[in-house]
Amino acid sequence: MTALILNSAQRRDLRAQAHHLDPVVMIGGDGLSAAVIKETDAALKAHGLIKVRASLDDRAAREVAYVQLCNELDAAPVQHIGKLFILWRPIPEKVVERAEDAKPGPRIVKVVKAAKSKNHRPQVTKVKLLGNQRISPGGLVKRAKPKQKSAKKS
Repeated sequence: MTALILNSAQRRDLRAQAHHLDPVVMIGGDGLSAAVIKETDAALKAHGLIKVRASLDDRAAREVAYVQLCNELDAAPVQHIGKLFILWRPIPEKVVERAEDAKPGPRIVKVVKAAKSKNHRPQVTKVKLLGNQRISPGGLVKRAKPKQKSAKKS
């Protein structure tokens, strides 16, 4: 795998976003192990942009670890200052599979009630409706009724 390549403007924006981040992964004195690579991969999948702290004293060893992480995880090297590395990789899209017989989940509806006075703003609230609920004309949540069937038509 090859590391992603960023231009200077993209790298600058990612450095600005990473400024307030805390290190998520720590590389210990043993160096880059399989467990560290696995945790770094999990953090990149979850966050996309991460900081890594290396407690290695040798500058060359830190540089090798930085390059190796980027190559193995297919991540873009953003910045390497001292013992801190900043890595970026786009977050993969989650695939949601729905069963054919699955019912829709809860939905959020915005209810707007007019104010009593013209000088006041209308009252806006968001309500979570379950599958068998509806909003009445007065703005109340009620259980949906089954559709009435005519006795004459059956």
